Amino acid sequence: MPSTETIRGRVADYLTAVGAGRPADIAALYAPDATVEDPVGAEIRSGLSAIEEFYGALDGVDRDTELISLRVAGDTAAFHFRVTTRTADQVIVVEPIDVMTFDADARITSMRAIWSSDDLSIESRAAGADHE
Repeated sequence: MPSTETIRGRVADYLTAVGAGRPADIAALYAPDATVEDPVGAEIRSGLSAIEEFYGALDGVDRDTELISLRVAGDTAAFHFRVTTRTADQVIVVEPIDVMTFDADARITSMRAIWSSDDLSIESRAAGADHE
């Protein structure tokens, strides 16, 4: 089982990849037979190719992440974070709570994201507003 500090580091890697990485960068953090359920109740995606395809929705999107809180016990991490996505028309903010499990090599074996559409904050951007 990976150490608490190793798992904390892997969560930081995940947030960096979700905030600025490519779908392949995010999928590379997962074990080959990992699962993603995002949000909980949605179709469970299994395997690296399905996981990379899922994160493909982030490709080319202006976004960043911020860790709010993190707890680690055994091979499991639960963390609350903020994702801010900027498009030409909107700023979308969501603060999911993710629960991940890890294998001995600190690869993610499962991820379940707890959030719903009620948790989205969407702000319209003024036409011609500068992008950050």
